[in-house]
Amino acid sequence: MATGLGEFLRARRAGLRPEDVGLPEFPGRRRVAGLRREELAQLAGVSASYYTRLEQGQSSNASGAVLDALAGALRLDEHERDHLRELAHRRPRPLRRPAPERVDRTTRELMRSLDAAPALLVGRRTDVLAWNALGHALLAGHVDRTAPDRPADRPNLARMLFLDPHTRELYADWKRKARSLVGTLRLAAGRHPEDALLAALVGELSMRSPEFVAMWGDHRVKPCQADEFELRHPLVGALTVTKQALVVGRSPEQSLIVATTAEGSSSEHTLALLARTTAEPIEAPAPPGDVAVSGPGSRRPRGAPSR
Repeated sequence: MATGLGEFLRARRAGLRPEDVGLPEFPGRRRVAGLRREELAQLAGVSASYYTRLEQGQSSNASGAVLDALAGALRLDEHERDHLRELAHRRPRPLRRPAPERVDRTTRELMRSLDAAPALLVGRRTDVLAWNALGHALLAGHVDRTAPDRPADRPNLARMLFLDPHTRELYADWKRKARSLVGTLRLAAGRHPEDALLAALVGELSMRSPEFVAMWGDHRVKPCQADEFELRHPLVGALTVTKQALVVGRSPEQSLIVATTAEGSSSEHTLALLARTTAEPIEAPAPPGDVAVSGPGSRRPRGAPSR
């Protein structure tokens, strides 16, 4: 029986070569990609039969010591080790449809204070829960700005990145951005295996995007905490931004993503141009004693007889 743990172990095992872990490379063609089960079991200090049962989902009681040994043999980093433990300790639970994610009042207040920088609030399924004006203009100006206010219409970053040509063209290195996002989505799937909406999103992308299938299948996991991306914006041209994902204190499964540019750089000037280009016009207040009448720009003094 295939399991998330078994799929993860096979994917990570296939990504290692004998020479990567200090094993001799024998001449001739290998029948499997990466390490054999027996080789990985030897490196981890467990029997080949026990490791085989883990991959096949026939054993669900792996100890912490065994998981640490496997993580070391597979050269896993900190995030991959945590993911391995979550998969190993997962117990089957029915899928359930969670309630829509909510935006805390204090988080909205924080976003309002960040008007000078593009910012958006993202949920655990990469749904856009909120964005400020500059965040919307930078990353999704072609999308209805009010959509995040309606849970049923919320834009989804993963869906946009793989299925929306406008978003795809925005990133100069689309593949690197896509891998980064899939790694984050993999972490969420490991933490919330019962989330029916997350499962539906993965299913939809798997049906509609072969590229997503390939990236999802390699089981890479890594949160996108801070990274630099070159953008090709349709209004203002090329600029380079650093995106940082900040954990929201009152909603730890939500991330506040803020984009910044290097001080004094051409990208800083380009972002400022975008802010001016997309800024909403501010209506000038009516002079004292004047009131507006029908028709743009028409005014008459207070108390003047109507015609």
